[in-house]
Amino acid sequence: QVQWIESGGGLVQAGGSLRLSCAASGRTFSSYAMGWFRQAPGKEREFVAAINWRGGSTYYEDSVKGRFTISRDNVKNTVYLQMNSLKPEDTAVYYCAASTKREITIATSRYLSWGQGTQVTVSS
Repeated sequence: QVQWIESGGGLVQAGGSLRLSCAASGRTFSSYAMGWFRQAPGKEREFVAAINWRGGSTYYEDSVKGRFTISRDNVKNTVYLQMNSLKPEDTAVYYCAASTKREITIATSRYLSWGQGTQVTVSS
């Protein structure tokens, strides 16, 4: 049974930074791509960023390019999301997820193991 431990969310002013972490225990995900998704109130869950199994390739949703950075540490079985220059529209619950593929995919259906989510709130 996989257990995800997400941390790093919180309340921050616009322009500030947060670093989200997502650690898995019970199973290793070093052979799979990892992703971050977010869901704002009243909206569908949306793709934010993904990283391939080795960490050498990343992909971002347009609105976060240049502000967010996804990374991973396969020894620690952990994926990170560094978020800089935060905006009020980044407010959402952020979820990490493990893909069924080694290379990057943005399709939600390709991610079968999800963290419990961490709240990020950006005040204006």
